[in-house]
Amino acid sequence: MRTTVTSFSSRLNTWALGSALMAAMASITPTQAQASGASVSAYLQCRNAPVSNFPGTIVEAAIATPELSTLVNLVVAADLVGPLSGKGPLTVFAPTNEAFGKVPAPLLSLIGSDTSLLTSVLTYHVTPGTVDPRRSLLPSQVKTLQGQSVFVGFDADGASVNQSVAACKGVKTTNGTVWIINSVLLPQFK
Repeated sequence: MRTTVTSFSSRLNTWALGSALMAAMASITPTQAQASGASVSAYLQCRNAPVSNFPGTIVEAAIATPELSTLVNLVVAADLVGPLSGKGPLTVFAPTNEAFGKVPAPLLSLIGSDTSLLTSVLTYHVTPGTVDPRRSLLPSQVKTLQGQSVFVGFDADGASVNQSVAACKGVKTTNGTVWIINSVLLPQFK
């Protein structure tokens, strides 16, 4: 079984997305899907959810989304409006206000009071290029603008970024894509 999953993983990493991924999905057995913790039908339903189009930048899309007001305030405080409005493509994993509410108040206060630390945390939510957490049943590592990597993939909880669950429907903007996530991602601090 392990050899089969490893072999399947190698094929996924080398195949192009699109028709090749669909061909790979056709070859997945229910046992392989269960080994990754996800059902094929849930994976396909999430993967095929349409991405919405927004006629502005990532920052403008966040401003237009009331559930992201905490994130917007922190992006302004970290002076990241310019970089996140610039040329892309970028992918942003955007924690909701509720996600920020889960962070212990002393930790959130500490992060918010140190611009360098805040910038590090926020840029850990941003990757260069286009990243879609719905695309693979097996996790893959993606480097963030902060420098460390996140793991994206589809597991028993759905589309995931590290331990956070991502909405199946992203928002495509003029300079990238935004995926709403249910928790704040924290990089490893040294």
